[in-house]
Amino acid sequence: MTTFAPLPTASQSASTPPALRFEDVVYHYGRHLALDGLTFEVAAGRTLALLGPNGAGKSTTISLLLGLLRTQTGSVEVLGTTPQQAVASGRVGAMLQTGSGSGLPPGVRVDTTLRLVRKLYPRPAPFEVTVERAGIAALLSRQTNRLSGGQAQRVRFALAIAGDPELIFLDEPTAAMDVVGRRSFWEMIRQFGEEGRTVVFATHHLQEADRVADRIVVVNHGRVVADGPSAMLKAAVASKRIRFFCETPDESVFDNLDGVTDVAVRGVAVVLDSLDADATVRDLVARNVAFRELEVTSAGLEEAFVALTSKTRDPRQDVAR
Repeated sequence: MTTFAPLPTASQSASTPPALRFEDVVYHYGRHLALDGLTFEVAAGRTLALLGPNGAGKSTTISLLLGLLRTQTGSVEVLGTTPQQAVASGRVGAMLQTGSGSGLPPGVRVDTTLRLVRKLYPRPAPFEVTVERAGIAALLSRQTNRLSGGQAQRVRFALAIAGDPELIFLDEPTAAMDVVGRRSFWEMIRQFGEEGRTVVFATHHLQEADRVADRIVVVNHGRVVADGPSAMLKAAVASKRIRFFCETPDESVFDNLDGVTDVAVRGVAVVLDSLDADATVRDLVARNVAFRELEVTSAGLEEAFVALTSKTRDPRQDVAR
């Protein structure tokens, strides 16, 4: 395997600016407030997952990051310069959602497509290096309209990194892939990041964010509502999950147990969410519930995400300031 020269990371150089910085960014669409003082930064060489429900402000954040929109209030800095300058110089790559199609020119060979895209950049990565990074050597002679969903995503990734970017943004990159394809893709992204590249991705597969990202930023109502490693976000949620088997489950009994906030019964399998797992288990025993194989676990990233983003909508979202 070819050894690629690593980029300097933040730990290698104290003077290295953040790869990405949002500072008190406010953005309106008419009277609708999309971003409300959004502030966060990403160190060079990190892998960050950007999460948030629909309407949280992710799309506006992405558009500002790529220079497709300009700030109204506050500032956005990418690789020490403006987003527009960073993108124009080829230092930023992006793999965005494409709707129902593949986003690739139909009927064109993969190698031809890649060679054409490389000509758009002032200092593209060598053709062979991009092919190896994206794992598309076996696809070069294929026409783009004859690729599977997973193969098309790999080709789109190759086009996104053709300019040898320092920062790459991926929007739902594994949407068309099966489980095996997703694992392979993220291994490829992990290797790309190990070269010192900065990776920012948005995904609805919370397991991917949990497993891949160094750090997670959760955006809701145009603001950062959580920022940190996955373990920290999960630890911030007080809820515990209690699982056990019960031959004659009575949902009405479980719903009234001390501390229980949610009940799910599937056959003989019971799952309880509780704010006080100890009290819930004691109450189970006191009520003479016949259970077996009881297990108590902390909240997962999905539970943390729901807890962090399910607060009442801020009325300022629909009122211009």
